[in-house]
Amino acid sequence: MTSSTSSGPKKSSISRRSALIGMGATAAGLAAGPGFVRYAQAQSSEPIKIGFQCHRTGIGAAYGRWYERTTMAAANLINERGGINGRPLEIITEDDGTDPRRGAETVEKFVNQHNVDVVYGTLFSHVVIGSAPTAAELKVPYYVVSEGYHVPSGRMNRWCFQPGITDVRSQMSAVAPWVANNVGKKITMIYPDYAFGHDHRDYFPPVFEAAGGEVIAQIPIPPTETSFTRYFPQIPAETDVIYHVMIGPAILTFVRELGEFFGGTGPELFGFIDSLEAIDVNSPGLEFLEGSHFWEGMPRYLQEDTPDYERFYRDSVGIDESGASVNDSNDVSTAAHMFGCWETLFVIKEAMEAAGYSGPDDRAALVEATEALERFDAGEEHPQGDKIFVPEIHQSFGQQNISVLRDGRLDVIHRTAIEDSMYEPEADYRTQEL
Repeated sequence: MTSSTSSGPKKSSISRRSALIGMGATAAGLAAGPGFVRYAQAQSSEPIKIGFQCHRTGIGAAYGRWYERTTMAAANLINERGGINGRPLEIITEDDGTDPRRGAETVEKFVNQHNVDVVYGTLFSHVVIGSAPTAAELKVPYYVVSEGYHVPSGRMNRWCFQPGITDVRSQMSAVAPWVANNVGKKITMIYPDYAFGHDHRDYFPPVFEAAGGEVIAQIPIPPTETSFTRYFPQIPAETDVIYHVMIGPAILTFVRELGEFFGGTGPELFGFIDSLEAIDVNSPGLEFLEGSHFWEGMPRYLQEDTPDYERFYRDSVGIDESGASVNDSNDVSTAAHMFGCWETLFVIKEAMEAAGYSGPDDRAALVEATEALERFDAGEEHPQGDKIFVPEIHQSFGQQNISVLRDGRLDVIHRTAIEDSMYEPEADYRTQEL
């Protein structure tokens, strides 16, 4: 493996799924038979090439760094266990600069220069939105780890999937009732003024209000902003909860200035962990966050009841009990999101094996095989937990964590059910021709 610097879901048909499972079982049987070696010579020994669209630079760089570490750890494990269809996995990385135009350019480069089998990995919503049309034009499967609602909304295309991480709408559907019943009834929302933030703006209020709460103000902030104090006077005096979901390199400034503005008093706080991803919760100036609540996709801190498979994942990626690098305690991970890279690679592996994937000519079959998936069970391949995959919208639904910050660490105090996060699909990508 190398890295280059450049209501419930509908079920798939039984006949289709049985055929795919049969294909996978046949491949497994061959692998176990006489003459099997680590990368079976009966098939091509050429590697499966995955183009990793990485935010190495730009506002997503902190995420990109940990997405890359997680990706390489998962790829190494897949290769140690025999690769995909008896072939080694190769990760080819290109920096998209967290820029939508460069994102589209990297997709084209992956296909036309690197001849990859699939493109994978993108986080920031504007990069996904800018890149997905190119993936469709070139007919290459595009697996993103973005969590935005843009994929399940139907806005993308049949070549675009988000199977390894839940989307923002599902996350808010699960946590909003808990916030209304446990934190406060009158909320002011502070969010970044682009697609990711707009998902929060649009989909949190209906669920929160259905649970008896009221959104009394919404404050959008430009993603390029570096100071935030001038926005805080817009918070109405009757606010009893501030809902914050900032992202990017200035997030430490945001939370510090929020604390300075209220001087240790003020409304209760509920934040999406994006406001603290890659930030040490014990950083000077963050003391005011003590006792506040956060959504986490996957817990940053090792919990008392952390299952063995999650411990295996953490050890493989190299994060300690506090969610920082085992090699540098100051290098705090993006734990609530990066697990999606690990899980998505294993989804790609599962779909390729079900499809009997042998090369780019099988890309359409790979899309259909992915659409035939129904659920992912918690374990070493899916350490965040069980998930239900809804093929119509190419999206997985899973459990969410609500944590409280106390005594310098984040402790999970509530874990939602998968059903809490589900909503009725508004699209069906399967109606589009490949």
